[in-house]
Amino acid sequence: MRLILAPMEGVLDHLMRDLLTRLNPFDLCVTEFIRVVDMRLPPRVFYRLCPELYQGCRTPAGTPVRIQLLGQDPDWLAENAAQACRLGAQGIDLNFGCPAKTVNRHRGGAALLNDSELLYRIARAVRAAVPASLPVSAKIRLGVDERDSYLENSLALAEGGVSELAVHARSKKDGYRPPAHWPLVADIRRALAIPVVVNGEIWNAAQAGQARRESHCQDLMLGRGALALPNLAATIGRGAAPMAWRQVVALLLDYSAMEIAGDKGLYYPNRIKQWLSYLRLHYPEAQALFGRIRTLKHTAEIRQTLASL
Repeated sequence: MRLILAPMEGVLDHLMRDLLTRLNPFDLCVTEFIRVVDMRLPPRVFYRLCPELYQGCRTPAGTPVRIQLLGQDPDWLAENAAQACRLGAQGIDLNFGCPAKTVNRHRGGAALLNDSELLYRIARAVRAAVPASLPVSAKIRLGVDERDSYLENSLALAEGGVSELAVHARSKKDGYRPPAHWPLVADIRRALAIPVVVNGEIWNAAQAGQARRESHCQDLMLGRGALALPNLAATIGRGAAPMAWRQVVALLLDYSAMEIAGDKGLYYPNRIKQWLSYLRLHYPEAQALFGRIRTLKHTAEIRQTLASL
């Protein structure tokens, strides 16, 4: 079984990847998407989204990081995949799963799931541009408005040459509403010879086991659940007990120091509130803490509140 930390735009940045891979036995992380339109992006874009490039494309804990690209033009995606590999990327992931309206309006992410031929051409172009020794993976949903195009799209990507496929077990229209349709992922698993990774609605070790059984997949991708329970992967992979609230508070303080010291310190108040919005799904205490800092706008005030717990 492999455990993969999902890409989450604006949430799972390099600081959060650092923190969560120190706590958990993740086998792989995927970056937030790098949007590709009609040009080869300069190196600074790749380094900003994936500073792990400076250290062999691994987190400080040693977990490999794969760079994710989002776009619709096969040639420009291929050109930027090659650019990322020249900079030291150890693999490329293609985003066909993002349900965000702004992304989909410009024919990115899950909007492409209506065009399996384009998925094939993108996969084929990127695979040809990336050294054969490096993986090219992709992430999809089960469809756009309906859960109906997943087999056609999965086969198109596999035929295009992707090395493995992560499947968020919902359609674009489903968004993040429960349930995740894990049994449909089993259809993909049976149809493909490449590894398939199941994703969606995995909040605890019991659900992880159920997702694996119903999807017939060995590997799991964890997203929102990894933020709600910071040692979720350790509870799944090592049988660890869920973190106690006092441990989470210590983690929040550690994260605060990282965030303030980093280049995103200006956004710290919003970032910590965002994380608490996930934590309160698992910890009642996080709801109370969120109430205390909800109206606070200054970093010092928030850190003082955390330190007083």
